Amino acid sequence: MQSLTVGLIQQSCSDDRAVNIEKSLAGIRSAANRGAKLIVLQELHTGLYFCQQEVTENFDTAETIPGPSTECFSSIAKELGVVLVLSLFERRAPGLYHNTAVVIEQDGSIAGRYRKMHIPDDPGYYEKFYFTPGDLGFTPIQTSVGRLGVLVCWDQWYPEGARLMALAGADLLIYPTAIGWDPQDTSDEQERQRDAWITIQRSHAVANGLPLISVNRVGFEADASNQTAGALFWGSSFVAGPQGEILMQGGAGGEEVLVTAVDLARSEQVRRIWPFLRDRRIDAYADLNKRYRD
Repeated sequence: MQSLTVGLIQQSCSDDRAVNIEKSLAGIRSAANRGAKLIVLQELHTGLYFCQQEVTENFDTAETIPGPSTECFSSIAKELGVVLVLSLFERRAPGLYHNTAVVIEQDGSIAGRYRKMHIPDDPGYYEKFYFTPGDLGFTPIQTSVGRLGVLVCWDQWYPEGARLMALAGADLLIYPTAIGWDPQDTSDEQERQRDAWITIQRSHAVANGLPLISVNRVGFEADASNQTAGALFWGSSFVAGPQGEILMQGGAGGEEVLVTAVDLARSEQVRRIWPFLRDRRIDAYADLNKRYRD
């Protein structure tokens, strides 16, 4: 496959799971009607971003894989003949939960899954309370539209994950995301954060010569504990080419269905002129296995 049309579903979420899912399904239909064959949803798209507080009852919202969400989205994937990337709160066993991306093949089968490896723990983002770090490694998922290097949100700040996906043969990098501003931050600080988020991911595309898809939610979600001012998710979902060029980008405030074509063949051409993989000094990188060099 030389060219792949991709769709990104950028949406807001409420505490009504059924409404969130219907919104996602409508977005998927819209993207498919515009020719998308690979459609990516944002992180934890079936509900609110519940990690703003530590509440044990939130574990009740986790689900098994296969389970209700995969059954629902598998049905529409098969109907429309598209590959879907979902993001779910996985219940693996009692007391064992993951933040998991699931890839659904065109025939409705589960092509594979990725469990989020890097887990943040900051005010308003208490993910370590909920999610066990992933144990599936950085392995691309083989699909009918290519080998998908799926990672999740906080993973996007780490070049190691993107590199390992590239070294394992990924055709493109994909980041379902839930990231936003503290509404009390100044506009300058908010813009610095958003620019850093875009820049780091574009750098992964450049350093690995791969196209990249990043899908973020939008809208304000209150912190029910009132410990923070809540989260204002900044959207700005985008697709970048293998030189970091922006192919498509959404706005910071609204729900959108973004569709664009990605030239998968360009990776070969870009890597010939920028042969970063060739010139890596793998004999000198042993210290990357250390937390810090004292």
